[in-house]
Amino acid sequence: MTTNTGTATSGAKQRGGLAAAALAVLATVLPVAATPAQASPAGAPAGPAWCPAVPGHQVDCTTMRRPLVAGEPRLGGIDVSYAVVRHSRPGPALGTVALNPGGPGETLIDRAEQVAGALEGVLDDYDVLLLDPRGTGRSGRLPCGVTEAEYRWAPRAGMREAVAECAEELGPRARGYTSAATADDIDAARERLGAPKLVLYGLSYGTYLMPVYADRHPERVERMVLSGAYPLAFDSLARPGAQQVSLTLRRICERSGACDPQTAVHDLAAVTERLRARPLKVTASVDGERRTVRFTEDKLADLMYEPATRGAGADPGTPALLGELPAALHAFAAGDEAPLAALVRREIEHTGTEDQASFLAVTCNDYARTWDPDASPAERRRQYRAAVAAADPADFGAFSPAGWAAGQTDGGDNCLDWPRRGTARPQPTDLRNVPDVPVLVLSGDLDTNTPEVNSRLSAAQFRRSAFVSVPNAGHVPELESTGCTLEISGHFIRTGEVGDTSCLAQIPPVAVVPVPR
Repeated sequence: MTTNTGTATSGAKQRGGLAAAALAVLATVLPVAATPAQASPAGAPAGPAWCPAVPGHQVDCTTMRRPLVAGEPRLGGIDVSYAVVRHSRPGPALGTVALNPGGPGETLIDRAEQVAGALEGVLDDYDVLLLDPRGTGRSGRLPCGVTEAEYRWAPRAGMREAVAECAEELGPRARGYTSAATADDIDAARERLGAPKLVLYGLSYGTYLMPVYADRHPERVERMVLSGAYPLAFDSLARPGAQQVSLTLRRICERSGACDPQTAVHDLAAVTERLRARPLKVTASVDGERRTVRFTEDKLADLMYEPATRGAGADPGTPALLGELPAALHAFAAGDEAPLAALVRREIEHTGTEDQASFLAVTCNDYARTWDPDASPAERRRQYRAAVAAADPADFGAFSPAGWAAGQTDGGDNCLDWPRRGTARPQPTDLRNVPDVPVLVLSGDLDTNTPEVNSRLSAAQFRRSAFVSVPNAGHVPELESTGCTLEISGHFIRTGEVGDTSCLAQIPPVAVVPVPR
């Protein structure tokens, strides 16, 4: 599940602000060679020039040579880099935390200082491993020639074409970019560090990656924190997200008093119906070029599924996209298109320009689909259309099944033309070697990307899991303003226990633009 998260007072509030900074910008045949890391004084980097500095902490950096595809030396290798932010207190570390911020495709090394700020309490006694997943950042950045803005705002047929072109550009190298490969890279880093076990901390897609690691290396897991989580066997039509959109609108209206909950859901249904009949045309700058985007039902689905609740609650005093939507939807339903068009234009012009190669390769290789990956393209299309036609419209809230499914940048029919040969098989959806360790699953109760239903299913994958719902928080809950979520996760990392969660009651509701009644 995608996440592109691009004033402090003291204590918990300061940690909340630092978390927003960290996570808002917050995954063997060939011989393993490495650039050796060197010891450094606190605050100074060790090793290569790209090694980050973190005030108050020693940072050690290394590049490993890894096989691109295990067992196939003809495909060559890849350099995978990581940084280790060392604990600050004297004596040996109590353990090592391995973090993944999501995507797939998000990086960590160049954000080391922000991450250290968010995990400042944990870093007293724990080292933190920051590995850029293969194909990203300092680990052999993978180009495909399609940016996030180009991909996300293209018509659906154009999105499928971009995926097919990316696969053609990557060729047989595409097989090397999977969650299993990144999980094995993390374990290779663990082994080089001499860490007997890891505390796994995954956010968004990281909650998919870290269970893959746990299944492949169960004896190396101490405990896990999964935030904004979804299970390996998630619904490929994303029905829980469609249902959560209406629930989230109701919740922000009820809690803010700025809008009527039922009216907000009715307005959403009216807007989706109108967009199916007549898409809204929005002219905006995309990658520096003026372009007219057809804002269809599926583009509204994408808006509600991903950016609407990304970081919701980070600044509760100022209406963000989620808090602006009820008024814009109400105006559109009444015939005034301008407010919604303005929100869409702003979103288009603030969409990132990162290459989507790693994101597309991992999701198209790994995620289970409604079609057989070994089927021909024509048969895949038939199977997909049949799955959508068989879906109960009541399961999609205010959206049509086809409109909602086509709104998924990492799902629906986007990977229909991903090649049958030369790419990886989907990741198994069952965990067969789950370690019997404590697992904490955190979920923002406004999150439409990885809604509570999916997070509870994620928790159910593990025998010793605890689930915590974070009120007034979106995707991911660590971004809420008070720092309460970080306190809970930090306590769990250190003790394996959930501890006191009373601070959750202090998280304020998000600000909402008043809607005329």
